[in-house]
Parts: sequence; structure tokens; C-alpha cells
Amino acid sequence: MREITLSQAVNEALAEELRRDPTTFIIGEDVAEAGTPFKVLSGLVEEFGTDRVIDTPISEPGFMGIAVGAAMTGARPIVDLMFGDFIFLIMDQLCNQAAKTHYMSGGKLNVPLVLRTNMGATRRSAAQHSQSLQALVAHIPGLKVAMPSSAYEAKGLLKTAIRDNNPVVIFEDKLMYQDKAPVPEEEYLIPFGEANIKREGKDITLIATSSMVQVAEKAADILSKEGIEAEVIDPRTIVPLDEATLIESVKKTSRAIVIDEGHQSYGVTSEIASRLNEKAFYHLDAPVVRMGAMDVPIPFSPALEDITVPTPEGVVETARKLCSGELIHAA
Repeated sequence: MREITLSQAVNEALAEELRRDPTTFIIGEDVAEAGTPFKVLSGLVEEFGTDRVIDTPISEPGFMGIAVGAAMTGARPIVDLMFGDFIFLIMDQLCNQAAKTHYMSGGKLNVPLVLRTNMGATRRSAAQHSQSLQALVAHIPGLKVAMPSSAYEAKGLLKTAIRDNNPVVIFEDKLMYQDKAPVPEEEYLIPFGEANIKREGKDITLIATSSMVQVAEKAADILSKEGIEAEVIDPRTIVPLDEATLIESVKKTSRAIVIDEGHQSYGVTSEIASRLNEKAFYHLDAPVVRMGAMDVPIPFSPALEDITVPTPEGVVETARKLCSGELIHAA
């Protein structure tokens, strides 16, 4: 199977869906000739023209509102939000309009809209361009949230999102755009709500999102040399969440660490840990541990920025303590 970058996988998915469905279009800042600052959309405007790959003024609320209206009237817009941090600017259009229209219309209206944006620190982009805000939108009923961890997931989840009749938000990690992974040439879709067991193990479960999947896999490699077999699970989508797969894994291993790059307090890790505590409590030999970003603005300083997010070494240290019973005794 060929290997392509996550950037190429997203570009392919968009091109295939634009060819398949003439109601689909892309809208956002610098999406046409520039191909976005990360060059993910390069070449699409040459094939599909400026009527379907639409550059906008610097007005996130404006073009998000256009997309919501277009979706309500039969189109399938794909909104490119240059940085995930800008999601604060479109919260009304996304959370009060797109998320609630189907419910408020008694099921008569759908909003088949995809919001593509990014997340992730350690790119030296400072506090306003480095946040991971997936927990904010996952909190809103009516929105689906996908977090691809590789080129394979990025393509399959994006194609599924575009065909979904509900608003979907996809967060892509900025640092992963040049990461390569095997991706089939033939068409495929990844269903929402189906987690992927990346590695099987019997001693501890590592549940990780987006680029934290690679952090968990590196930690699992280190732990295996110490005789600790970690099971690594990528939920793929946090809304809907494949609760059953996560719970079954924890019932088997009796220990779990949940890893996400969003801030630890009130975040994705808290929600998943809470569900495991509620539904697998009598199978646990230790408390479910959360590992997220520090509850501080992301620093610009490289030395400080690198320690704000979970690392393989940090996961290994926490896993050792869980498996040895040290965290129970400390409590």
C-alpha cells in the first residue's frame, strides 16, 4: 500500500468528494490560490475553480454564517478555519445555529456542514495559535467531533463527515501534516463512533486522541521492554464516542490512562475517565488517570512549551506507578 502525508490524504478526500457531489464547496481564508498557510488545499482551485474553492475576507463569523445558510438550503459546505484558536469567533454560528437547527425545526432542516480546523502545541506559535479546543465543541449537543491520528484516519473520517447530514468538526494536528501513513488508493470511509485498537495489551489501557496516539504508542514500546503490555486505543471520534470498546479494554486491563492535548481541567480526558469510572468501576485496580496539557496559556518559549503537553516519558512514568500500585498507596 502506498504511503502519503496527512496533508495529501486530506487533499485527496476533498477532491474526491468535490467530484462526487456538485453541492459540495470549500470556503475560508486563503483556501484558493494560497492553498491555506499549511498548503493542504494546494491544487484544488485549479480543478474546481473559485466558485467551489472560495477565498473569503478575514471575517470568520461572516463566512461561517454563509456556510450555515448554504447547508440549510441544500449545499454541503466545508469550512476551512485557518487556526483552531479562531473557533471562539464562530461559536454563535456553530453552536447556536448549526448545532440546534435540526432540533429547533422539528427535524425539517439539516445542516450538513463540515468545519475543518487544526490544533496542537509545540509549533512555536504562542498562546493564540496553539490551543486544542476540541472539548469546547464536544460539549454542545448536535455537533459531531472527529480527531484523526494519521493520514489514513484523516481521509476516511473526512469523507464520512462530508456525507453526514449533521454538522461535524474535524481537528487536525498541525504538526502531523507531513507525517506519512499507508492509505489505500481505492475509496474507503471510516464510520463515526468506532474506536481503533492500535495495539493490544493486558496490563494497562492507554486511550489517546490525535497526535497523542503516537505518544501512547511510543510509551507502549518503552513499557513493553519492562514487561508491561499496554493496550493503545484511538477513539477516532469523541462525539460519538465508542464507549463500549473503551470499557471492554479497561475491564481486561484494570488500569487506564486517558491522554489528550487539550487542557486537562474540564476536558476530553475528564469525560472519558468519568465514563470509565461509572461503567467499569468494579473492574479497576487503580484510579483512571488523566493526562492533558497544563492549565496555562501555551508559552512561546520552546523550553516551556515542550513541557506543557503530555510526552511518552510522562506516560511511561505514570503507567509504571499505576501498575506497581504506587498511585493507590499515594492516595
